[in-house]
Amino acid sequence: MKKLTHSSQSLLLRLSTRAFSTTATSSDKIVASVLFERLPVVIPKIDPVVYAFQEFSFRWNQQYRRKYPDDVLGRSESKGQGDYQIDYVPAPRVTEADHKNDTKSLQRALDRRLYLLLYGATYGSPKGKPVWHFPEKVYETEETLRKCAESALRSVLGDLSHTYFVGNAPMAHMVIEPTNDMPDISSFKVSFYQILPLCSKCRFF
Repeated sequence: MKKLTHSSQSLLLRLSTRAFSTTATSSDKIVASVLFERLPVVIPKIDPVVYAFQEFSFRWNQQYRRKYPDDVLGRSESKGQGDYQIDYVPAPRVTEADHKNDTKSLQRALDRRLYLLLYGATYGSPKGKPVWHFPEKVYETEETLRKCAESALRSVLGDLSHTYFVGNAPMAHMVIEPTNDMPDISSFKVSFYQILPLCSKCRFF
């Protein structure tokens, strides 16, 4: 099961139950985790309070603006009148995917960030307890850690030709220590790679 979500609470669900550390031994396993992120497509709506302040500020400044003679303003309004009229219809902010709650589509929540999450067992999670997590893979025989991250995402998407890796190095990493829920798991490192879609019409199955 796969979905794209913009819930920050879901993003932190897996991480919030684990202990963090800044050190690890050389024998620790390394996990390549993929943050597949769709950036906002449209500008978010302005908060009503902010909009009211901006409207007030504009009207207040209008009282002290420089006034030009009417004949100057009249010339600018009459020049080329009717030559550049365009029927502009803005694109809808709410799409069909929003109405259908299609969580596998990139054409939804256009003013927010979307992240690809998987639901199931993952390395380090308690046995028999599925969790929401980013696509990931334990680093084993791959040539580089980035190749490992590519393999993790390819197992979900298949074709990676419409994706873009932001750099060869991970954007962040952390060390996860054993907890009461995972006493038999040794500490391991997680390296996060940021990946962006190149096509907003991509779909995940």
